[in-house]
Amino acid sequence: MLKIFKYLRKKDWGLILLSLVFIIIQVWLDLKMPDYMSGITRLVQTEGSAMADILISGGKMLLCTLGSFAAAVVVGFLVAKIAAGLSMRLREKVYDKTMSFSMEEINGFSTASLIIRSTNDITQIQMCVTMGLQAIIKAPIMAVWAIVKIAGKGWEWTAVTGGAVLILVLMLGIIIALTMPKFKSIQKYTDNLNRVTRENLTGLRVVRAYHAENYQEARFEKANNDLTQNNLFTSRAMAFMQPGMQLLMSGLGLAIYWIGVYLIDGAIGPDKLTLFSDMVVFQQYAMQVVMAFMLLTMTLIILPRAAVSAKRVNEVLDSEEKIADGTTTGPELYEQGEVEFKNVSFRYPDAEDYILHDINFTAHKGETVAFIGSTGSGKSTLINLVLRFYDTTEGDVLVDGVNVKEYTQEVLHNKLGYVPQKAVMFSGTVASNVTYGENGKAPAETDDIREAIDIAQATEFVEKMNGTYEATIVQGGTNVSGGQKQRLAIARAICRRPEIYVFDDSFSALDYKTDRSLRRMLREKTSGTTSLIVAQKIGTIMDADKIIVLDEGKVVGQGTHHELLKTCPVYLEIAQSQLSKEEIENA
Repeated sequence: MLKIFKYLRKKDWGLILLSLVFIIIQVWLDLKMPDYMSGITRLVQTEGSAMADILISGGKMLLCTLGSFAAAVVVGFLVAKIAAGLSMRLREKVYDKTMSFSMEEINGFSTASLIIRSTNDITQIQMCVTMGLQAIIKAPIMAVWAIVKIAGKGWEWTAVTGGAVLILVLMLGIIIALTMPKFKSIQKYTDNLNRVTRENLTGLRVVRAYHAENYQEARFEKANNDLTQNNLFTSRAMAFMQPGMQLLMSGLGLAIYWIGVYLIDGAIGPDKLTLFSDMVVFQQYAMQVVMAFMLLTMTLIILPRAAVSAKRVNEVLDSEEKIADGTTTGPELYEQGEVEFKNVSFRYPDAEDYILHDINFTAHKGETVAFIGSTGSGKSTLINLVLRFYDTTEGDVLVDGVNVKEYTQEVLHNKLGYVPQKAVMFSGTVASNVTYGENGKAPAETDDIREAIDIAQATEFVEKMNGTYEATIVQGGTNVSGGQKQRLAIARAICRRPEIYVFDDSFSALDYKTDRSLRRMLREKTSGTTSLIVAQKIGTIMDADKIIVLDEGKVVGQGTHHELLKTCPVYLEIAQSQLSKEEIENA
């Protein structure tokens, strides 16, 4: 938890010091009131005392109360500002850190866990800071100051107060020891509940299509029950704190008065008056001591959970980035749009087997290079190395003659127009999705958007939408079909005007006619731009300048469609499964 405080700014530490000043003022005013109470007690018991003197002492007590209230309001305002600012910076840092993660780190934490860490966990920290800065600072000052005030007023009263504090500390220690492991589990179960819910909502169509509602309900019930049982245990344990504190305070007050009666009964003359006054004052100060520990309990109720949350947030912030940014901003004298693989091998973290083995090829400027192979042959993995979603295990990937590891990620990605296997749409409009992101060039104009959509064969359906180019796209693009999403995703890459297009099986949802028209328009309008295409359908790639055939992570063939039909058995087998005998013979 203490590591979180390193994200406080100098201004925040200044506000904490200012809060300390107001807390000291508040404690001084609170502890001043028993002195006035003692004076009033003496005046009431002394014959001939003037009512005006009693009213003056009462007025001073009222002023102390009002002053304490005002100081408490100021402290509350200051600590709320500190806590809100800290949580805002933590959310920003967790978000920025997450955005810098490679696929390896994302998969290591899981999406559901990262969402909980950036929302619920940081909220727990904010609550703890808000209450903790008031209680943790105020409680020790109040306790020490009150003890100094009551010192020497009777060892009997001091002993019973010390015993009450000891019982209180013991009770808190037992409760915290029991609940801390459960608080750690609560966050894990919250992650699991979020994951199950997210999977169910994301895959709702599949759940219904396979009539798996009962199965999903059972999964949710188990995740919900695990979280509920842990919450119930901690809540029941914490339920003992408040009544236990009240019982202790009432018992302490009763003990002080019982001892006071015994002492006063044995005193003679003026000592009776002194002892009675001391008893009233001691009872007030003893309550302040216990109140100080009650303040600590307020923090201790949320501290265990906040400590777990802080650890989880720090795990994200302190995690080492596997993909380190380079320093190169781009080659000055080199043909742009060239991609080269030199002896590249790759295996996923913690995996024993290599996915790619000794890959070598060059895609020259303006060429269309396609990759085909059976499922699991490493096609998408190979493309991910160009985008630097992962780094090579062995060998080098060069873009424009420079190793991708040497580029800043911003410069590298600005060279690429990427269309993933699963088209992703963001809430907004058609235009905002097509112009999504920045690529270091001038912002796209209306004509650029229209041209990109036209090349992607999306004009027909876009202009039929309500609002056309400003038509609403809902979250996830659920108001457009899979093929429409894919075409808009392709238009997004085209509008970017990149050096290199990267299509990761991006034509799979298109019919044959749309596929051919799109690729023809793409060739005509973006000539001179390099294209890397991953595909399952031979019809999509048969016109490519170079086709690379992958089998079990190895290159088993390179060449044009006609060459590979004659020289590569794997490619011929794929062709025979997709093309008629006449189409193969006439190739």
